[in-house]
Amino acid sequence: HGVIFTDANTGAAVGDYEPIVRTPNGGTNWTCQSSGTTQALRKVFFLDANVGWAVGDSGTILHTTDAGTHWTSQSAGTTYGLVGLAFTDANNGTVVGDVGTILRTPNGGVTWTSQSSGWRNDLCDVSFTDANTGTAVGYGGTILHTTSGGATWTSQSSVTSERLLGVSFSDANTGTVVGWTG
Repeated sequence: HGVIFTDANTGAAVGDYEPIVRTPNGGTNWTCQSSGTTQALRKVFFLDANVGWAVGDSGTILHTTDAGTHWTSQSAGTTYGLVGLAFTDANNGTVVGDVGTILRTPNGGVTWTSQSSGWRNDLCDVSFTDANTGTAVGYGGTILHTTSGGATWTSQSSVTSERLLGVSFSDANTGTVVGWTG
């Protein structure tokens, strides 16, 4: 379901069942790592070759500081499926998921706090360009934007009512959103 590369060689991917797979050589070889969960994992995010998080079904949040050799569970405070995540540094992160769920951490996931999106649509992905500026996307063409680190989210105009599955911003004004029907 999710893949990320922190450089041209180092990458990780997650899917429906336990293993998280990692590559040190641009995908030529992949090795399985035990995630310690039986939940489907939906997204993986690494800040660098060592520090990363994965999210998935039933409120699953996993964290590693040793390139995935060991994954520890973090308490999300929800049982909703979690589908997207982004961190701007080792402390500030946001997770999105089912039924408009948005969770925020200021401490690397030691604690997660629910934020109100004002929406009940499932959210599929989130992108932050700094600790305050972010965009989340989801079902029904939902596009939400924050400039307050998620304290408030405002709806943005969308040209579709289709499911939006991914979002990536390179700076506060330049981004791409992809969806179900292209």
